[in-house]
Amino acid sequence: MLMSSSEKPATLIYGPNGFRVVKPGHFVLCAVTGEAILLEELVYWSVERQEAYASAEISTRRALEG
Repeated sequence: MLMSSSEKPATLIYGPNGFRVVKPGHFVLCAVTGEAILLEELVYWSVERQEAYASAEISTRRALEG
């Protein structure tokens, strides 16, 4: 059975002012929690780690890990 792009995660390249879709999909997974984040709702990521985060709190915690 083929999956639609809405059922598969997107692959992104995270930049300082936005992200670029490398492989189409409608969501990415939070690097810390594994929670699905719709691309329309994605606001927090790390350019250095190339990771997405579900919330500001998770993003801050991850940044403080070093």
